[in-house]
Amino acid sequence: MMKREESLRASLDYEPQPLRFGTSGRRGEVVHLTQLEVYINALAELEYLQSLPPGQGGIVRGDEFYFACDLRPSSTRFVPEQQGRGEIAQAIVRAIRDAGMEPVNLGLIPTPALTCYALARGRGSMMITGSHIPFERNGYKTNTAIGELLKKDEGPINARVEQVRARLYAQPFGESLFDRNGLFKCGHQDLPPEHGGAREAYIQRYVGFFAGHTLHGKRLLAYQHSAVGRDMLVEILRRLGAEVVPAGRSETFVPIDTENIDEAQLGLMQALANEVSGRCGPFDAVASTDGDSDRPLILGVEPGGRVRFFGGDLVGMIVAEFLGADAVVVPVSCNDAIDRGVLKDRVEPKTRIGSPFVVAGMEKARAKGRRAVCGWEANGGFLTGSDIEREGHLLTALPTRDAMLPILGVLFSMTTKRLPMTALFDRLPKRFSRAALLKNVPRPVSQRIVERFSPVDAAVKEAVFEGGGGRLLDEDGGELAVSVAQSQAMCDVGADLSEFFTPVLGFSEIARINYTDGVRIYFANGDVAHVRPSGNADELRIYAVADTQARADAIAKAGVAEPDGILRQLEKRVQQDQP
Repeated sequence: MMKREESLRASLDYEPQPLRFGTSGRRGEVVHLTQLEVYINALAELEYLQSLPPGQGGIVRGDEFYFACDLRPSSTRFVPEQQGRGEIAQAIVRAIRDAGMEPVNLGLIPTPALTCYALARGRGSMMITGSHIPFERNGYKTNTAIGELLKKDEGPINARVEQVRARLYAQPFGESLFDRNGLFKCGHQDLPPEHGGAREAYIQRYVGFFAGHTLHGKRLLAYQHSAVGRDMLVEILRRLGAEVVPAGRSETFVPIDTENIDEAQLGLMQALANEVSGRCGPFDAVASTDGDSDRPLILGVEPGGRVRFFGGDLVGMIVAEFLGADAVVVPVSCNDAIDRGVLKDRVEPKTRIGSPFVVAGMEKARAKGRRAVCGWEANGGFLTGSDIEREGHLLTALPTRDAMLPILGVLFSMTTKRLPMTALFDRLPKRFSRAALLKNVPRPVSQRIVERFSPVDAAVKEAVFEGGGGRLLDEDGGELAVSVAQSQAMCDVGADLSEFFTPVLGFSEIARINYTDGVRIYFANGDVAHVRPSGNADELRIYAVADTQARADAIAKAGVAEPDGILRQLEKRVQQDQP
């Protein structure tokens, strides 16, 4: 009797680690990103998109499907240091072909350049990128034919992933595309030839929109590091008249988290600025992006040459005002200066953190008849939810994070108002923010911290403390009818949190707690401390807002201090709670 051949799953020499959705896309450690796992997820997402009608971003077998990559080695080649894993793009290409579509390689370009090009042609796309996260991680992000995947898509996609996984795992090993290590049996594969149209289209998007204006007279330092859009940034700025000095180019990947520029990174950029100014003379600003160039990094230069970093939530305010937006959508983590300045009457209900939530909020604003809709995140990624017209030039909607528009918006706002960058930002309401994080905090632990200090009833989105009691509000700000016990339970939560956010650390009594995304604590003296797990890494973040930069910095520093800062104390508390 012939022995039945083992299945692919039974033949694997490793324990597969399933890819999970993060805040935006799927990310994981490269050692776990086998071509098999990437192929399973990508094929499932393509099949899901093919099941959708055109009006919901559906794609059609036989059509082109676009992809692009960042500069991480594992995106396009095998990496010996990562157990030989990599060639993620090759797995994506095979999934596209096996879904009956034609893969089109748009090359090494920014995520927004890929998305913009694909949306303009009514096609879906995938970006192979780990964005800002460390070198040893990577991933990819899928777009429908009309925009980003939204949170409502994740459930049905995950169900289809399990169907595809079961189908492939059950194949006899001899019939499978994959070897025992989860790599293609055929070995290395060349990618399709690069199509250069998206690069030039992205450049023309901004050269055309700002036509008639010039950055002549501005000298800028372009910090290039390993950003995929590093050369495009220089080219766009030069085409618009600026004198640009490229610097800091790196052929090894440098993870830049524009939401978490710490003192060490700021020191490196200051040293770079000092070297360049000593060689080329003074300059007006530093511009850069994260790895896949969908988040800006913007620094002004103060008298004397000290560089000053401006967070993305402040950048967004400058750009929205410059564009004449009549509706802005931001996450709850955004600096609350937006509620005190010229945009305060244009702010839509604040969302959870992550571009899919901002996109959904912009769609709601459009449905209400708003004509010039934009949004942004604290990391600086700027989104346009509608076409924007300015002085006879049209900028088409791009409902995904983009780094180029906020960089240019700030620079042209400087020229329009004839102000240096630092003075431009000094005109905003005086609220200052800082974000920081702890690495290597398992996501389940971070989630338990949030749950430990959250209401049992998910309808409660805010607790307001006054007169010894607590009022509980829903997502629209309406007061919920609750029992005395529920009110008391929330007061107990406030008292528990006060044990960590203490007067010794400068905190006053807690005035309210918001639960839109994580635990955002508002104190009576105006301080804000927001605790939230990262959406795509084992990191626990703290966002701080205060009336001075020094105080915001102090809150963030107290949050991530080792070994016994606020976040570590919260971690220890939930571990003690475990049976």
